[in-house]
Amino acid sequence: MNEINSGYLDEKIDRVKALDFLQYRSADLPTWCPGCGYFGIMDAFYKACRELGLKHEDIVAVSGIGCSGRTPVFIQSYGFHTLHGRSIPVASGLKLSREDLTVFAIAGDGDALGIGGGHLPHVARKNIDITFLLFDNSIYGLTKGQSSSTTPFEQKTNSHPIGNPDTPLNPIKLALSYGASFVARGYAGDPEGLKEIIKAGTLHKGFSFIQILTPCVTFDKENRTWKNLKENVHDLNMDIKEKNMEAAMRAAEEKPFGTGIFFQDADRLHYQDVLRKLNAQRT
Repeated sequence: MNEINSGYLDEKIDRVKALDFLQYRSADLPTWCPGCGYFGIMDAFYKACRELGLKHEDIVAVSGIGCSGRTPVFIQSYGFHTLHGRSIPVASGLKLSREDLTVFAIAGDGDALGIGGGHLPHVARKNIDITFLLFDNSIYGLTKGQSSSTTPFEQKTNSHPIGNPDTPLNPIKLALSYGASFVARGYAGDPEGLKEIIKAGTLHKGFSFIQILTPCVTFDKENRTWKNLKENVHDLNMDIKEKNMEAAMRAAEEKPFGTGIFFQDADRLHYQDVLRKLNAQRT
C-alpha cells in the first residue's frame, strides 16, 4: 500500500472511531426545540458511554416527566419512561435487583426538585450506586414556561407574569447537605467537559448527583440563555481529594457558576456493599 492510500485509510479509520459514540443514539429523532441544550447533554452522554466501553445491553436510562422525560427513547439501550418525579426510586429498585447494570436516573429541575424532591435525600443517605443527571433549565418547558423549583426570584414566567415570588432551590447544596457521595455540575454548552464529569460519576461507586446547566431557548429569554450561561460558567478547580464539605458548600453558593466536581467520597461503601457486610456479620 502506498503512502497516499495508507494516509487516507488512517484518516478514514480515525473518522469512524470519532463517530463511534453515535452507536449509542437510537433511530428516533429528538423532539426537543431547535437550539435546546439537551442536544449537547446527549452528545456528552453518548461519548461518555463510548469511552467507558459500556455495552448497550448493560445500560438502563430511567426518566420521569417533562422535556427530559423522552431521553431514554433517544438512547440505544434499555429504558423506562416512568411517572412524574419517580425516576430515582425506579432506578434505585432496578439497581438493587440488577447490580450488574449501569443505571442512569434522568429528570428536569421541576421533575426532580418539585414533585420528586422527597426522593433525593433517601437515595443520597442510602448511597445507592446510580448516576443521577439533573437537566436544569430553571423552568417548566414541556408545560409552557411556568416557574420551577430553580427559577430565580422575581423572574417573570407564564405562571408568575409579575415575577416569581419563591426563593429558588440550590441543587448542589441540597445534594451536599443530604450526604451524596459524588456531587458535580456540568454545562450543556461544554459537551467535552460534561462528558468527563459523566464518566467520573458513572465510575464512582455510590450515588452520583450531576446538575447540568442548560438553557430553555423557547420559554426563558432572560435567565438561562446561551449568552448568560456562557458569561457565567467557569471551571471549579477544586481539590476533591480533601473531601472538604465546607469548601464545597461555599463553592455551591458562588456565582458565576462553577462546573466540575464539588465533592467525592470514594471510600464510603455503597448500599449493596453495606447489605453484603451486614449479611456477612449474621453468619
